[in-house]
Amino acid sequence: METNQKKSFSFTGIRSAGLVIICCFVIAVCIYKFLLGDPSHFMNNDPNNHPLPGDFLGTIYKGGFIVPIIQTLLLTVLALSIERYFALRTAFGKGSLAKFVKNIKEALTAGDLKKAQAICDKQQGSVANVVTSTLLKYDEMQHDGALSKEQKVLAIQKELEEATALELPMMEQNLPIIGTITTLGTLMGLLGTVIGMIRSFAALAAGGNADSMALSQGISEALINTAFGILTGALAVISYNYYTNKIDKLTYSLDEVGFSIVQTFAATHK
Repeated sequence: METNQKKSFSFTGIRSAGLVIICCFVIAVCIYKFLLGDPSHFMNNDPNNHPLPGDFLGTIYKGGFIVPIIQTLLLTVLALSIERYFALRTAFGKGSLAKFVKNIKEALTAGDLKKAQAICDKQQGSVANVVTSTLLKYDEMQHDGALSKEQKVLAIQKELEEATALELPMMEQNLPIIGTITTLGTLMGLLGTVIGMIRSFAALAAGGNADSMALSQGISEALINTAFGILTGALAVISYNYYTNKIDKLTYSLDEVGFSIVQTFAATHK
């Protein structure tokens, strides 16, 4: 079986997630300083004063220094979720994965390796790459007269496992960071809540009307950070579970087509 394995450019993901986090932090600080902290959002054009009535951006600014930290986590989740979308879209290939598996199984049943390879070339993606490597080993074992049938089957299984092991890290890349933010975002929101409540109770303990602004500012900080922390954690959980489910679907397809290749060889060779 002859094959032309031309590797065309495809998006496999961002390897340096640290740079993504740094960029998100810079953007978050700029948003906090220049957008949320713009003097036009506050009384007497002074960010140290109360936000204007109904001004949501000024209210968020009063969340304090925790706000840009939570915003960094939120932006990181959004950036890495978009990155995973395109990376996994490339991994799945150009057509329906279920149809691809079905066509490969039909070609193998008919003993047509060239057709199976043509299907892989058309599909592309991680599954097609693994199947291509396994088909090459399949063809090699067909022409190997030195090994026993059991050894040939084991060689094909080993090739399948090695090819899968090379593709999986690319698919799971950056997901642990999103998984970490599911907890970290909520914890940062809780930290901001605690700091805001400490300020509120400190203002309340001082007593007097002069401290009413400090009291309301502390409560505002607590509630804003709670909201942002919950939002960040929720988006991270949704993203992590969604992409984990897609990877599970892809690995299931790999297992299914790999099992078919091995079983076909075992059934058609002595």
